[in-house]
Amino acid sequence: MAYIREHLLMAPKVRVSLFAFLIFLVSFGETSLLRTQSVTPATEEVEETYNKYYNYVDLTRLLKSLAQKYPHIAKLSSIGRSVEGRELWVMRITKDPNAEGPGKPKFKYVGNMHGDETVSRQVLVYFVEYLLSKYGEEPRITELVNTTDIYIMPSMNPDGFEKSREGDCNGQAGGRSNSRNKDLNRSFPDQFGGINVNPDDIPEVMAVIKWILEKKFVLSGNLHGGTVVASYPFDDSASHQEQGLYSQSEDDSLFRYVAWVYAQNHPIMKTGQPNCPDIPGETFKDGITNGAQWYDVPGGMQDYNYLHGNCLEITMELSCCKYPPAAELHKEWDLNRESLLAYVEKVHIGVRGYVKEAINGIALSDASIMVAGIRHNLTTGQYGDYYRLLLPGIYNITAVAAGYTSMTVHGVQIMEGKATELNFTLAPVINEPPVSVTVPTSSMPSASATSVSSVTTNSSDSTHNRVVSPEENKSSLSPPEHQSIQPQEFRHHNYADMELFLRKYSSEFPSIAHSYSIGRSVEDHELYVMVISDNPTVHEHGEPEFKYVANMHGNEVVGRELLLNLIEYLCRNYGTDPEVTRLVNNTRIHIMPSMNPDGYEVAQEGDVSGYKGRNNSNNFDLNRNFPDQFVTITEPRQPETIAVMNWLKTIPFVLSANLHGGSLVVNYPYDDNKNGSPQYSKSPDDDVFQQFSRAYSQENPLMHNGHPCEDLFSNEYFKDGITNGASWYSVAGGMQDWNYMNTNCFEVTIELGCVKYPMAKDLPTYWEQNLRALLQFIHQVHNGVKGTVADIRDGTGIPNATISVENIEHNITTAHTGDYWRLLVPGTYYLTASAHGYNPVTTYATVSEGTVEVVDFRLTRVNSKPNDPPPTQDPSDLQLQSLIKNLSLGQGLEQLVRNTATENSFRYRHYKELAEFLRGLTLNFPKITSRRRLGQSVEFRTIWALEISNKPEEAEPSEPKIRFVAGIHGNAPVGTELLMEFAAFLCINYGKNPAITRLINETRIVILPSINPDGRELANERQCTSTLGMTNAHGKDLDTDFFGNASHRMVEAQPETRAVMDLILEKGYTLSVALDGGSLLAAYPYDKPVQSVENEGTLKYLANVYASNHPKMHLGDTGCPNNGQMGNIPDGVLRAAERQSHMGSMKVRFFIPIFQ
Repeated sequence: MAYIREHLLMAPKVRVSLFAFLIFLVSFGETSLLRTQSVTPATEEVEETYNKYYNYVDLTRLLKSLAQKYPHIAKLSSIGRSVEGRELWVMRITKDPNAEGPGKPKFKYVGNMHGDETVSRQVLVYFVEYLLSKYGEEPRITELVNTTDIYIMPSMNPDGFEKSREGDCNGQAGGRSNSRNKDLNRSFPDQFGGINVNPDDIPEVMAVIKWILEKKFVLSGNLHGGTVVASYPFDDSASHQEQGLYSQSEDDSLFRYVAWVYAQNHPIMKTGQPNCPDIPGETFKDGITNGAQWYDVPGGMQDYNYLHGNCLEITMELSCCKYPPAAELHKEWDLNRESLLAYVEKVHIGVRGYVKEAINGIALSDASIMVAGIRHNLTTGQYGDYYRLLLPGIYNITAVAAGYTSMTVHGVQIMEGKATELNFTLAPVINEPPVSVTVPTSSMPSASATSVSSVTTNSSDSTHNRVVSPEENKSSLSPPEHQSIQPQEFRHHNYADMELFLRKYSSEFPSIAHSYSIGRSVEDHELYVMVISDNPTVHEHGEPEFKYVANMHGNEVVGRELLLNLIEYLCRNYGTDPEVTRLVNNTRIHIMPSMNPDGYEVAQEGDVSGYKGRNNSNNFDLNRNFPDQFVTITEPRQPETIAVMNWLKTIPFVLSANLHGGSLVVNYPYDDNKNGSPQYSKSPDDDVFQQFSRAYSQENPLMHNGHPCEDLFSNEYFKDGITNGASWYSVAGGMQDWNYMNTNCFEVTIELGCVKYPMAKDLPTYWEQNLRALLQFIHQVHNGVKGTVADIRDGTGIPNATISVENIEHNITTAHTGDYWRLLVPGTYYLTASAHGYNPVTTYATVSEGTVEVVDFRLTRVNSKPNDPPPTQDPSDLQLQSLIKNLSLGQGLEQLVRNTATENSFRYRHYKELAEFLRGLTLNFPKITSRRRLGQSVEFRTIWALEISNKPEEAEPSEPKIRFVAGIHGNAPVGTELLMEFAAFLCINYGKNPAITRLINETRIVILPSINPDGRELANERQCTSTLGMTNAHGKDLDTDFFGNASHRMVEAQPETRAVMDLILEKGYTLSVALDGGSLLAAYPYDKPVQSVENEGTLKYLANVYASNHPKMHLGDTGCPNNGQMGNIPDGVLRAAERQSHMGSMKVRFFIPIFQ
C-alpha cells in the first residue's frame, strides 16, 4: 500500500492540473465557445431621455425596473418614509447585493435633501443607471462595484420635491423644507448644541440617522444646489459667527483633499468661479470651502456623519439654479459624471483591516481605531473590519477594545492609491478597569496633523474641536534628522533560535513583515522565508519581487547571519529612514536565511575551508542539484531543491542573490559550459549581470579590491571583485543558472568572505562591510523597463505574455495580472510584447542609469481591430469569464480544490470494479452523467466512456466538448485512476460548488478511462519498467495503430482502435487530453518529426497550461531515474517527436498527451 499511496495521493494536487486544463478549454476562444443568450427584463425599462424630471411615481417605477433588471448587482430598499408617507428609496449597488459581509467599504450619496434643489436627484438617478449599465463592460466601473458597497439615495425629501416648481432658481415656490416646514439640514444633533426639533416632525432625519449608525459608512457625499462648490466640515462653530470663521476638524487636510478631488473633476467647480447671477462676485479657491467659513450651518448632516457615524461627508453644491429647466439636465450630468466616480474611488485610500481576538480569532466589533496626532477615532464594524481614510504619510495606529490589551503599530506607511492593510490581534486581560488609554505619538509628525506628546481617550470624554484661522492652518513641523538603527546583537543562530527570531519580527512588525515556509528539509526543518514589504502577503501589480537566499551550503554561515541582521535593520528603520522606507514601499523583498538548515546544524564554528555540513542530510550538494542546460544531473532531486524550484515558479521574482562563503567575489552566469572547462561562458544578459555584480562589489571595498583571500589563494584575482562563474571554475547543476534559464529571475552568487564559519565576534565586521552592498543590490531591481501587457478592448492584464528585446536572446514573461519587469543596462532597445491569440506589438524604450522606464503594451486580438467595440455578451457569459479569470490567477485553483475536497480511497481498480464504478456514477448522478459503450477489446471487455454535462442526453452544439482519455498502455494505469477520481470530483461537487456547477453547465466532458482493459488485467503493480500489459491481447501497441488515412494502414485495425476512432471522428470536440505514463511531462503533437503542426503555438500553450498547474511537472525534471528518463525539459513541455517518434499515434488526432 505504501507504493500506491506514494503515487496516487498526488491526485488532489494533480486534480488542479486537470481542472485548470478544463477551465482553460472552456475559456479558450471565448467568442466561439461561450453561448450567447438573450434576456428579457422582468419589467420594461424606462428609456433615459435626460429631458424630464422624475416625480415620485416615475422615480419609484424606474428604480424598481433597474433593480429587477440587474439583480446580481442592484437591490432597492426603503430606509423609512417621509411625513406624507413616501418611501425614502435607496439603491444598493455592489456585487452580491443581498449578501452581508466584510471586505468592502460602504459609500453613500444622498440627494435632494432640500426638495427644491433638484439637480442632485436627477444626477444620482443617472449615476445609478451608469454604474449598472457599464458593469462588466468598463473595467473601472466593474472594479468599483465589485470592491465597494455603494448606497445611493436620490431623494431624502420627496415631499418637498413634489411642491417645488421647475425653473424656480431661487426657491421662491417653496419645497426646500419637508412637509412639517423643517429644514432637514438644520435638524441633526449638533456638537455645539442649540438644535431642538421634535422627532415626529422630521421622520426623514430620524430614518437617515438610524441608517448612518447602522451601516457605518466610510465616505459620503450630500448633493445640494444654489452655487457650485464642495464644502467640508465643520459647518458651524461654537460662536456661530455668521461668516468668515474657519472651523477646523481633526481631519481637515483629508476633508480638503476629498473635496478637492470632486472639484477638480468638475469643469466649472474647479475654477472656483461659479458666476451665479444672484452672487456674481463669489469665489472659492480651488472650488472648495470650509463650511463655517462660508456661512454657519448648525444641525447639518455632514458634521453629524463625521462626529457620530465613522463617516467623512462633504456637501457638493451642483448648480447656481436650484431647479433649472429639464433641458439643462444632460449638461449637469456631463459636468458631474467624472466627479461622482472619482469621489467614490477615494473610499479606498488610507488603511483598512480587521481587529480580532487573539485566542480564537473572533472579530471584535466596536473596537476603537486611533491614529496618533489625529483626535478623531472610529470603530470597527460587525465583522471587526475598519476603514480609516488617511492621506499618504507615516502614522502610529492603535486598536483599543474594552477588556483587551491595546495594540499599537508604529510607522505605518500610507501610500497614494489603494489602502494599506493593517490587522490587529488583541489579547484579553483579566479584571482590567475601564481606564483611559494613552497613545504615544511617532517621533515623526503625522502627515496630516501636528505632533503632540500624547492623546488620551476615555469613554466619558466628548469630542474636542478647535476653531482656527486659515493662517494657523498652514503651519507645519519639519521631521527631525534621522539616524539609522543598527542591529544590537551579533551571534550565530541555530535553527530554533532563527525560528524564534523570524516569529518575533513577523509578530512585532505585522504591517511590513510576514514569515512563511516554502517546504521542509530532509530532516523536516522548515525552509523559512521572511517577506518584507508595505503589503507583504500579496504580489502588488507593478511592484518587483526580490529575493536573498543564504546558507545553501550549511557550513557557509555569514550570509545566514547577515540576512537576519538585514531583517532587523529593514523592520526597525522602516518609516524613519528614507532609503529603507522607499525600498520596502516599492519592492517585495523575500529573505531566506537558510536553504540548508540540516547542514548548518552539523557544521562547526571556526571552520575556515572545510566540508562538514556543506551538503544536506542526504549528502548531496544543493548547488549541484538543479537541472542544468549543458549537463544531465543524475543525482535525485532533493527536497530543498524541489521546494526552491516550486517557490520560483510561484512568485515572479526579478532579481536575486545567493549568499555563499569561502571567497570574496560576486559570481555571475553562466556557471558552466558544454565542455566543463574553466572558460568564460557568456549569457545573453552578460552586460546586465556585470553591472549588477559591480553594484554590490563597489559597496564592499575589500571585495572590490579583487585580491580576496591572499593567505589561502595567493594567485587569485578578480577584477572589480566580480567574475563569470565558468571562467572561475565550472559548476554544473547550480541554482543561479537555473533561475536565469527557467524563470524571469536574474541571480548572482555572492561569496562573502574567505572563512566559511567565522567566530561570532567577527560578525559585526561582516555587517559593516556588507550593509551598503546589500541595500544597493536591492536597488538594482528598479533598473530597466517595466509595465503591463493588457488587452486593448477592456484593459485586462494578459498573463504569460512574452517580452522580448531585440538582439538579446532571452525573453521574460508577464505575471498573473499582466505586469512585467525586464532588467537592462542604460541604452535604447526595441521591445516586443506577444501573447497567444494576440497580434504582437513592438516599440522602443530608452533606459537611463539608475531608473526604470515604464512601457505598457496594449495588444489586439487576432482578427480584430483596436477600435472594434467588444461583442455584446449575456451577463451570464461575463460571469463565467470572471469565474475563469479568478480561478486562473494566483492560488484560485488550489483554493477551489481544497474547498471541494471529497472522500476517496485510492487504489488500482481492475476492469470489473472500474465498470461498476462508472455505473455507480450514472446511478447516483443521473441528471449529469451518461455511460456509453464504445466497443469491445480483443478479449471482449467493454470500452466505456462517461459523459458529464447538465444535459447529457441532449445535443448542444454550442457547448465546447472536451475529451479526457487514459489507459492506452495497460501497464500505465495512473491516468485511469486519476480520471476516475476526477469524474467523481466533478459529480459530487456539482450543485454545491458554483465554479464546478458552472463549468459542467457550460461544457460537455467525455471521460474514457481505459482504452486497453486487456493489457490492464495483465500488468502488475510496482513494476515500473516492465512491458507486461503495455500492448493489447494481440501484442499490439495501440499507440501505433491509429491511422487517419486508410492508405497508410497495412493491417486491419485492432478492435480497441476502431472503438476509439469512432469516438474521435465524431464532430464537435474542441480538444482532447491523453494521460499516459513512464515520464513526467506534457507533450503536444506531432509524434512524427517530419509532419508540420498547423496549430503548434496553440497546442504548446495548452500543454503549458497543464504542466504549470502540476506540482512537479512544471519543474522540467522528467523524474524517472529507474528507466533512464532523466533530464531538464524547460517547463516540462516538449513536442512529442522530440521524445519518441512513431507513426500511428492516437495523439495526432488533436490530443495533448500527458505523461504521469
